[in-house]
Amino acid sequence: MTSLRHVRYLKAVVDHGSFTRAAQALHVSQPALSQQIKELEERVGAQLLDRSGRKICATDMGTIYLQHAGRALAELEQASRAVRDVADLSTGSLRLGVTMSAATYLIGPLLQRFRKHYPGIAVTIRVAPQKAIEPLLRDDELDLGVGFGDLPSEDIEVTPLHNERPTLIVGKHHTKMRKAMITAKELAHMDLALLDASFSTRRIADQYFRSKDLRPKIVVEANSIEALVQIVRNTDLGTLLPANIVCAGLTAVKLQPALETRRAALLRRRNAYCSAAVRAFMTMAQDMIKDWDDNDDTSTAIRSRKAARYRARR
Repeated sequence: MTSLRHVRYLKAVVDHGSFTRAAQALHVSQPALSQQIKELEERVGAQLLDRSGRKICATDMGTIYLQHAGRALAELEQASRAVRDVADLSTGSLRLGVTMSAATYLIGPLLQRFRKHYPGIAVTIRVAPQKAIEPLLRDDELDLGVGFGDLPSEDIEVTPLHNERPTLIVGKHHTKMRKAMITAKELAHMDLALLDASFSTRRIADQYFRSKDLRPKIVVEANSIEALVQIVRNTDLGTLLPANIVCAGLTAVKLQPALETRRAALLRRRNAYCSAAVRAFMTMAQDMIKDWDDNDDTSTAIRSRKAARYRARR
């Protein structure tokens, strides 16, 4: 009878392209691994691996076998996680995919609270664009995503969190620091450091300027929010980022008219198994967001004080 171990061993050899590396990853001897694969091929009655090249790969029949057996393996592993999913959350795991902006201001406070209540849960975080997070949710490589809920795929379930609105952010020595508000025309005349076109925040900014027939003075482009924060803090450049990102040495200046908002959200594969750890994290995220004032007329300073009071109460 073919066992779950046989399927795991076959998948490991195909994934690593080598019996030696697969044996090391599985913590078994290479002869034992080879024997298990041989037994599997005899039981199936077909050659599942092509051993003729420098890299071992699946044959056509091996590929088909793994497609079917892989689904069964995923279901069995999900069942095992469900069995281990203890009600008190003293153990377990949580695999999160987080967009870069959420990683900058949201995931820290969330994990601070989550770790305080459930220190036994092992958390793995992968920071990636949402277009990379959604496939990982579908393939059960992530339990939960923290991203945006505006354009999800049909098989992704969205739980809204809060509105994220980009605004002008400058350093404490910038000439615009003391202004309560600037116009789009004034913004277009400033020297700006912006995210590159791969970011939705940049696309929102580009649309903002196009809609007003303005051409911004972009002197620096970057693919990192952290890099922009450091640049703006230490230069006379301004940037357009979510107001939530404001920290020491930075100031948010309102724009008139304001930029478009995006709805930050929790993302899950529709009908996926929802572990106790996932449920606890989702509940905590929603509870924390309730203390955040999404009113566009509320200043960043007031929001920061509210967030500080929230953390103190927890």
